[in-house]
Amino acid sequence: MTLLCASSFSLSSLLLVSFLVVLVSHFSESEAQPSTAIAEGLSWIFHRSSCPNLESIVRNHLKKVFKKDIGQAAALLRIFFHDCFVQGCDASVLLDGSFANPSEKEAPPNFTLRPDAMKTLEDLRALVHKTCGRVVSCADITTLAGRDAVFLSEGPDFAVPLGRRDGLTFATRATTLANLPGPGSTADALLRSLGALNFDAADVVALSGAHTIGRCHCNSFTSRLYPTQDPTMETTFAINLKLTCPTGTTVNTTVLDIRTPNKFDNRYYVDLVSRQGLFTSDQDLFFNERTRGIVTSFSKDQKLFFDKFVNAVTKMGQMSVLTGKQGEIRANCSVRNSDNRFFLPSSVVEEAVEEWAQI
Repeated sequence: MTLLCASSFSLSSLLLVSFLVVLVSHFSESEAQPSTAIAEGLSWIFHRSSCPNLESIVRNHLKKVFKKDIGQAAALLRIFFHDCFVQGCDASVLLDGSFANPSEKEAPPNFTLRPDAMKTLEDLRALVHKTCGRVVSCADITTLAGRDAVFLSEGPDFAVPLGRRDGLTFATRATTLANLPGPGSTADALLRSLGALNFDAADVVALSGAHTIGRCHCNSFTSRLYPTQDPTMETTFAINLKLTCPTGTTVNTTVLDIRTPNKFDNRYYVDLVSRQGLFTSDQDLFFNERTRGIVTSFSKDQKLFFDKFVNAVTKMGQMSVLTGKQGEIRANCSVRNSDNRFFLPSSVVEEAVEEWAQI
């Protein structure tokens, strides 16, 4: 009897364990998320039914893009940042304007957003909509592309909540300028600007780590070289920069992270500790008493940086999002549906997804 009970118990236990393994596996795949709160209307599994292959479509296409041009990883991540910090993550930065009504693209901070990266986002939208119908917004696609830009550059992989809708308007030049701190900003200015958006010092330093990949134009930092050299800049680093940027008006470009320019890692912080940060907004993080310790910690502990970056960028990706019946799902990322002569009314599938999102 004891043996029989033991055998029965083992079988029951096995079934229970199997069930728990499946359950845990289910949640680890879809809901093992950063520790940040989720904005109302977003979900970790928003497109599971309406577009189950969404994330693989985006990632597989970007693998091909980055194989040909790894520079687009930083370009897509930058678009994601510039979109979210100006009136929220609503893909408004992708909208075209006109001579009389210039869009966010025409504001100075966005002059150097790469057109080919914008095209990549539109290509992704076309692929996703061809497969699933018009049920995924350009804002969600921009978010996924930003996440995959990090992962496919050897950075951390992480889940992102989805369900954003696309904005119907773009920000003015003044609003864009006010919400995108420039490369000459001090650490105090960054802390004030982002602090007003509920980002703490660790968030600010972690988000600045996006500069571990990418390139920039000389005129973004030549004020630190000419007419006199910024004393906080390491001498040999400055000498080499002057070879790339021989005058204050040179239009050349250089890498943001001299150690591993195409790899998303913590070497950006090693640059700062070595006084080899390119922008004032970067290097001053090491000299500011509120951020110096964080920079030093990240330079020594890549996992710590990754963890803080994932939480901060997930928080950023939920800023002032449009959800539910707000906004729209664009049929072309650069054009509002009301201005798109090829636009077709919402499909039954999209309406069903909208109703599901309200549950």
